[in-house]
Amino acid sequence: MELDTVSLGPTGTTVSEIAFGTWRFGRENDDGEVEIGERRAHRLLDAYADAGGNFIDTADMYGDGRSEEYIGDWLADREREDYVIASKIYWPTRDGPNGQGLSRKHLRNNIDEILERLGTDYVDLLYIHRWDDETPAEEFVRTLDEFVRDGKVNYLGASTLEPNAWKVAKANELADKRGYEPFKLAQPRYNLANREIEGNYLEMCADYDISVVPWSPLAGGFLTGKYTRGEEPPAGTRGATDQQFRDSYLTDENFDALEAVEAIAEEVGASPAQVSLAWLTDHEQVTAPIVGARTVEQLEENLAAAEINLSAEQFQRLAEAK
Repeated sequence: MELDTVSLGPTGTTVSEIAFGTWRFGRENDDGEVEIGERRAHRLLDAYADAGGNFIDTADMYGDGRSEEYIGDWLADREREDYVIASKIYWPTRDGPNGQGLSRKHLRNNIDEILERLGTDYVDLLYIHRWDDETPAEEFVRTLDEFVRDGKVNYLGASTLEPNAWKVAKANELADKRGYEPFKLAQPRYNLANREIEGNYLEMCADYDISVVPWSPLAGGFLTGKYTRGEEPPAGTRGATDQQFRDSYLTDENFDALEAVEAIAEEVGASPAQVSLAWLTDHEQVTAPIVGARTVEQLEENLAAAEINLSAEQFQRLAEAK
């Protein structure tokens, strides 16, 4: 299997149609155990690259920086220019009053730390991980523009701002007025069970020519088909232990969407997860959904979604299922 390539939104850069997310790399669970250590991280990255994947998503706070370190060590044995690396900046990575946010001080310090951990001179895409109400937009929009002008960053994006379309619009209006680099990519949560960005947020993205790189494309595992309406969640799943997950996803409305996914999965001979991902790869406003995986087998199943061809009728059934 070989992933196809698509444009990275309204840019001249080309990426694989499914991105690989690394938020579990180096992350410690509640028992203090690392979910994915460096050796397994490298096996997953190898599998992704072997499938033609080149779009790797991380953040400065994933695994307290270990995710970027793992990727940097892996890149050291490969050709840097073959890969498109996205990272994010906002959350605390050190103690102190200036250890988080989008202030010029924090941004300038953290971009250098990000580059050092990744072992590269630049990142292809830098997202603000959240909006910072304590820092004037003029300050961080200008600072981010300086990163682009200095060659430390190629493109800018905004992550997890889905309830606040107006803030992204505000930043891009300011960028247009001052001649700064605008946000060209957005990274909201978007899947067949969580559609909150439909409406104002997607309309804003279309109006400002911002393309979408969604996270949580499988709704935290809900869209894999492991849950059944009216039955207790299987032991060991998020639905069994996380009340917020139950309240958000284990609803009649979402089970309607899941049953539509399962029906189409049977029609095309695929898994529910693959159909859910295929719906996003076919979406005109989506550049590449971000998939994560604990094992190479899980990753390969997710990447096989690229081989699923949904008809226009099937795509529309899914769009209208919730």
